[in-house]
Amino acid sequence: MSPFERQLDLYAELAVRIGVNLQPGQRLIVNAPINMAPLVRLIAKHAYQQGARLVDVLWSDDEVTLARYLYAPRDSFDEVSEWQAKALLEHGKAGQPLLQVSAQNPDLLKGQDTNLVAMAQKSRARVMEPYIALVTRDAFPWSIVGGAEPTWAARVFPNLPAEEQVLRLWEAIFQMCRLDQPDPVGAWQAHTQSLVKRSEYLTRQQYTTLKLKSPQSDLTVGLPAGHIWKGGIGTTPMGIPFAPNLPTEEIFTLPHRDRVDGVVRTTKPLSVRGVLLNDFTLRFEGGRVVAVSAPHGEDVLRKVIETDEGAAHLGEIALVPASSPISKSGLLFYNTLFDENAASHIALGDAYRFNLAGADELSNAEFAARGGNHSLIHVDFMIGSTDMDVDGVRDDGTTEPVMRAGEWAFEV
Repeated sequence: MSPFERQLDLYAELAVRIGVNLQPGQRLIVNAPINMAPLVRLIAKHAYQQGARLVDVLWSDDEVTLARYLYAPRDSFDEVSEWQAKALLEHGKAGQPLLQVSAQNPDLLKGQDTNLVAMAQKSRARVMEPYIALVTRDAFPWSIVGGAEPTWAARVFPNLPAEEQVLRLWEAIFQMCRLDQPDPVGAWQAHTQSLVKRSEYLTRQQYTTLKLKSPQSDLTVGLPAGHIWKGGIGTTPMGIPFAPNLPTEEIFTLPHRDRVDGVVRTTKPLSVRGVLLNDFTLRFEGGRVVAVSAPHGEDVLRKVIETDEGAAHLGEIALVPASSPISKSGLLFYNTLFDENAASHIALGDAYRFNLAGADELSNAEFAARGGNHSLIHVDFMIGSTDMDVDGVRDDGTTEPVMRAGEWAFEV
């Protein structure tokens, strides 16, 4: 076995043991691009060794996706095959784990009709909504891991020879996931526990507001009463801990949907609906986006915000230290799984129910009344930098530093 094969095998083990924390007797679904077959086979091996009764794979393929936009009837993009959504919903309701491999070409839909892209994605989101509702409640163990594929690798390492790009991206993924440590599983357990301690500290503070200030942004974010900060791990109703993202460096909660004001400017590019958006600015009043400015792709950004009523409000605020391993790598991954862990970020759209105490069984209207946001979308974009300060404001108006110059201002 070559050094790369050993690392890939260890990565698959990490995804099974730490990612979804598969328990003996469970059934696992793996959702992955077809070019990730070597990784998926190793995931299946480790899942069965861990005691899985059955491993199913839902395959996808970028070329098949692109073929639809090139050749399908223009009036067919609101049609969705519902069988996959029904299968995932049944699986999730049973509390069974799902592992997703993210390995897409960030430029796949570049040049395609953005109206068709928006229609297809919105139609799929509607069908997937009951399943996503389970995800936002941590109803079952789920995790997303990355996988290197040629077009993505070429985007990240354009100056390397083509034959070196994929291996270099794999090496970066392994490093970001701490596979270079003597005991990667132990390193992840220690890392996630540090994130849990920091999130528990912030939850205890129950700030009413966060103030984010940098040369690019001046944003006030209200926090609902009973908000919960999360980081590192989630826990199912059955008490099974899991790591939703590998890698992960963030501590996050939900903003109050009606109490966000100010201006925020992105610090890293965002690939959305086939368009790379960079250096765009949003202005909020009363929790809602009221102005948009972007040097390129502004129409796409507006379509995202117009998806539904909740798409113009925030569903997440996440704090990430500027010294995170992904930030220190100096790499731009063009993939949210990695780039969101390089900088503090916010997300337009749906909020996670587990970020608000007692929200699991609330209706959407009841959730909104308590400050939560509901939408068909959840789009993260990065706003953090080495010159961003974050302050927490208490109910009595006093403030205390949470971050200074992009780094934590408190110890746990």
